[in-house]
Amino acid sequence: MNQGLIPRRYAKALYQFALQKNDTDRIYQLMKNLSEAFDNEPKLQSTLANPFVDAEDKIQLILTASGAAETDNCMDDFLKLLRKNKRLDMTRAISRAYLDIYRQENNISVVTVTSAAQLSQEGEKRLRKIIEAHLNGGSMEYTSKVNPDLIGGFTVSIGNERLDASISNELKQLRLNLLSK
Repeated sequence: MNQGLIPRRYAKALYQFALQKNDTDRIYQLMKNLSEAFDNEPKLQSTLANPFVDAEDKIQLILTASGAAETDNCMDDFLKLLRKNKRLDMTRAISRAYLDIYRQENNISVVTVTSAAQLSQEGEKRLRKIIEAHLNGGSMEYTSKVNPDLIGGFTVSIGNERLDASISNELKQLRLNLLSK
């Protein structure tokens, strides 16, 4: 079976379970924390995949990384299911799939703006308004970064869409045009 299909099925089941328990928002936050923990600590995945680490220790590690409290029964029950089915090593992929499902169900777009220099508050506010209009009523998770390699301008990524209004891109396009003639 496809490695992407199994985590997606578990994430879908978790979303349905959380929906029944009216806990989708809390699970979303826990999965977001967990996904960030995987990104920030590369050894987390290898520890979960290690067959010599006890399953209870793995569960405790996941609960700690996600920031789950003792009252998060939905998360606890889900991790017990993963332990029973020997799928704890798929937690990273499941957390990402859950985030995708939740965002899709709640019409949330992930927006990343990368600029050559820090944007002014007014400039960022205008850009956010333009992006919100593009989303047609959907909400967004907005992050901004600075990348001096852009030389000037900015890029906007919304899900799979990308607008590149950077000087480095303009120079690249100019170079390609000159080479093609």
